[in-house]
Amino acid sequence: MTQPEKTLLILGTRGIPANHGGFETFAERYALFLAERGWNVSVYCQEDVEAAPPPARVDVWRGVNRIFIQTARKGGLGALDFDLKCVRDALKRPGVCLVLGYNGAAFLPALRLAGRKVLTNMDGIEWKRPKWPLPVRAWFFVNEWIAAWTSQRLVADHPAIADHLATRRPRSAAVVIPYGGDAIVGAAVAPVQRLGLEPNKYLISIARIEPDNNIATMVRAFSAKKRGMKLVVLGKLEEDNSYHAEVRAAASEEVVFPGAIYEPAVVRALRFHARAYLHGHTVGGTNPSLVEALWAGNAVVAHDNVYNRWTAGAAALTFKDEASCEATIALVIADDALVARLGAEARARAAEAFQWRDVLVAYERECVAIAAPRGARTQALQPATPRWV
Repeated sequence: MTQPEKTLLILGTRGIPANHGGFETFAERYALFLAERGWNVSVYCQEDVEAAPPPARVDVWRGVNRIFIQTARKGGLGALDFDLKCVRDALKRPGVCLVLGYNGAAFLPALRLAGRKVLTNMDGIEWKRPKWPLPVRAWFFVNEWIAAWTSQRLVADHPAIADHLATRRPRSAAVVIPYGGDAIVGAAVAPVQRLGLEPNKYLISIARIEPDNNIATMVRAFSAKKRGMKLVVLGKLEEDNSYHAEVRAAASEEVVFPGAIYEPAVVRALRFHARAYLHGHTVGGTNPSLVEALWAGNAVVAHDNVYNRWTAGAAALTFKDEASCEATIALVIADDALVARLGAEARARAAEAFQWRDVLVAYERECVAIAAPRGARTQALQPATPRWV
């Protein structure tokens, strides 16, 4: 099938408008950005249904085509069913395919065999996450290789991810493009007060409550003594999850669990008025929540690893274990000048490396390049000076 100029299909997310996570937010921003620049953009959207699904339906949202794919399956099988149906549908439509993540990469060879151009954002190193049982980790490991070799071009959202991909493909096959964000320069106080909080009198964690995000470690460290302020842990807690029970048991009366909050205005307010942001992620690349904390001017307390050190730069104090986490929390609670300095460093780092426009222009450049005739591709791939390398 031919690749009409400036035609793009976005696969791999649950759909737009964004209600779930970083990939959905990026898909929304990128689709709207390209639509304003004259592209024909389509985004695949998942619909969960009870009965056997009908054929895909299409509508137009703010100039972007939304292709709704229904699945009656739940959980991981539902995600795979959705990915398979998206690929089948994409085979019938023209355009470059931008795939976000590689969890369903087993279906991508069909696109390549049909002569389609595929650009894949390789996300984090999902198969290293300890939360997954061995068969799931093996599935992700195999799919990472399939995506690496099926896609004409790979996107790494962090230099360390590019280093990892260089063990799968030649380094020239991948480009580093991180995540973007918007400056938060003010926010209403009411959403904070409704949770019984006071501005600058609480720390916040915004993450999935999972072992590789060190939530229990941070909660225990904070709860080791009375702090005179709160720790707000945003994220879904389930009654039958043993790790969630461990997190609850570790919490003092100063820890607040408001659950998962998806209203953007509320999350912005909670970020903006927090004294510091706690980030325990150990696996993955440029984490969207950490980028958003930098744009909010948060002092950052982060787990000490290559991903967080590069992303946060001078805006972060780091910890390796519970003891060092407790000491770092004590610092940001006690030292106003330190918090102010880290907040200024956060905004400077965000402006330097995580501007949405830089990110979106870099993706557009890659999409143009991958669609170009082979002889023209070398010139098309010459990047502008990237601000994140």
